[in-house]
Formats: sequence, structure tokens, C-alpha cells
Amino acid sequence: MIPDSPPTQISITPLIKGSEFSDWESLNDTIMGGSSRAKCRFSDKGLLLEGDLVEEGGGFVSCRSPIFKKPFNLSNYSGLILDVEGEGRTLKLAIACKKKPISLSNLLKGDIRWVASIPTKKDGVSRVKIPFKNLEPARRAKPVRLPINFDPTCINRFQLLHSKFGQPGKMNSEFLAGPIKVLIKSISAYS
Repeated sequence: MIPDSPPTQISITPLIKGSEFSDWESLNDTIMGGSSRAKCRFSDKGLLLEGDLVEEGGGFVSCRSPIFKKPFNLSNYSGLILDVEGEGRTLKLAIACKKKPISLSNLLKGDIRWVASIPTKKDGVSRVKIPFKNLEPARRAKPVRLPINFDPTCINRFQLLHSKFGQPGKMNSEFLAGPIKVLIKSISAYS
């Protein structure tokens, strides 16, 4: 008989929580002609994204961080953990990285975002673990076909969205238009 292996313990380092969300801002589909309206506001509980999501003409609402003056170097970590109250929606995390002088991503017009889907429970807090190895490169919701890898040494922006677009080139099967109220409690790194 083979003995059970001991449970793997992970180390968690908080990155953003509470008032550290104070300078995040909303970015909605109105930038491309849509009519969704949502605002971000912070409290001691986290960052609240609240408003009305309209699918026609766009189909997304989001909150995004400012561009970090000093990018996060998370090379000693395996991924991120988000604690979020998401109403049972499948959200999307998008991560931007500071461009480096010599990189294949410089061949593309526009910036690449590294994305992951975030399924949430209908009620209560969902703790979602996002391994860096599962992030997919996207440009405007379309897949990037260049052979590039995620670089955790230069993370300079986070964005959380609810969008009709899911993983790059795919639709979000859990998309729900109408009133939305999502609370991002914290973003942490784990190893």
C-alpha cells in the first residue's frame, strides 16, 4: 500500500486589497461604441464594479489598475489568487506587461494582454487560483499566434472584466447582460 502524500502547502503574498484599489478606474465598451455603464469604487471590503451591462455594440464592463510605476516582479511565484464575489459570472482577468526592447510582442500593433477566465459562485466569495502557465496572450479578445511566453517579471497593470468574449477568440458562455455588481476583495500571488 502506498501512503497518501502530504497535502501541498502554498505560500500566499497579498498584492492589492482594500484601499489599495483606490486609484482603479472603470473602462467600459463605450470606448468602442457600446452603451454599458459601470463604475468602480473602493471601500475597506475591496473594489466594487457596479452598473448595467449591454451586449449590443460592445458587451463589456471592467475595472483596471493604473499603470504601475514599478512593475510587479512575480518571478518567484506560480500564479495569482483572486478573492471575488462574482454573482456566478465567469469574469476575465487581463494582465499587461511592460514591453521590453527585444521582444516578439513588439512586432504587433497594440498591446498584448495575458488573460484567464475566472468562474465564480452565485453567492459568497470565490477564491480563484490562476497559474501563470495557464494565461493566454490576446490582443483585443483575439488570440496571439506568436510563440511568446508570459513574463512575470514586468507586470504593470491588472484589469478585471465581465465580457461577452471569453478566452482569446472564444465567446463567454456564462455572459450575462443587465445589472452587475462584482466585488474584488483581493489579488494575491502564490508559490
